[in-house]
Amino acid sequence: MRGLFTMGCLDLLMEKGITFDAAVGVSAGVTFGCNLKSGQKGRVLRYVTRYCRDWRFCSFRSLLLTGDLFGSDFCYTDIPFKLDPWDSEAWDANPMDFYVTATDTATGKAVFRKVVKASNRKEIEWFRASASMPIVSRPVKIGRWTLLDGGIADSIPLHFLEDKGMEKNVVILTQPIGFVKMPAKFMPAMRLLLARYPAVVRTMARRHEIYNLETAYARKRAQEGKAFIIAPPESLGIGHICHDPEELRRVYNIGRQTMEEKLPSLLKFLGREE
Repeated sequence: MRGLFTMGCLDLLMEKGITFDAAVGVSAGVTFGCNLKSGQKGRVLRYVTRYCRDWRFCSFRSLLLTGDLFGSDFCYTDIPFKLDPWDSEAWDANPMDFYVTATDTATGKAVFRKVVKASNRKEIEWFRASASMPIVSRPVKIGRWTLLDGGIADSIPLHFLEDKGMEKNVVILTQPIGFVKMPAKFMPAMRLLLARYPAVVRTMARRHEIYNLETAYARKRAQEGKAFIIAPPESLGIGHICHDPEELRRVYNIGRQTMEEKLPSLLKFLGREE
């Protein structure tokens, strides 16, 4: 739910008409961030606050009945195609490239997928894969891959966009600058519960190292004028699950406020000063 901070940032960018050549999302950065390409400002906050108390959206009841903490049918079919429709036509018409990050359970490495025709519902499976947290989600099978949450292998894929030729990149973090991730406390349980996926276990054991290296690299690129970092001023104080609409709005509004404060510097970075 820290992704509500990201959406506060992105909604403000959409309101200001700021566009990008490409974007890459990870986990909630995909499931929420896809609205940047479809141009649907306000949609995420609307449906998350509306359904956050619905057991089908996110609950241990959903986990017990479906195998997914975030109900896959409700989140990836009912909401986007029935209850609060996602504008897949606008997505398809937008020339911005949008990449999804997932983790290959066979190798423990990141897999990137460029989603071109989101009007093809099969592509939504890549969104679900990117946000399928280990243990509380079923792995997602797509073609030759069996996939889990992209944040396991690559939480901040700045290298990926640079390798695609993007010379100036905006990095939205949901932890404060300077945050240092510590080793996972529950690795013994994860080794047991994820015994079928030893490569994932190995990657998760190193996840804190990977994350800290990636944030250090982002800061280095920002100092070099090649990246622009947007991050909350302090810990957002919200976890993976939240059933309080006011808490969700609070985190969203921190994103909007942070983006508002950063906007003049961002425009200068992008060469779009008003």
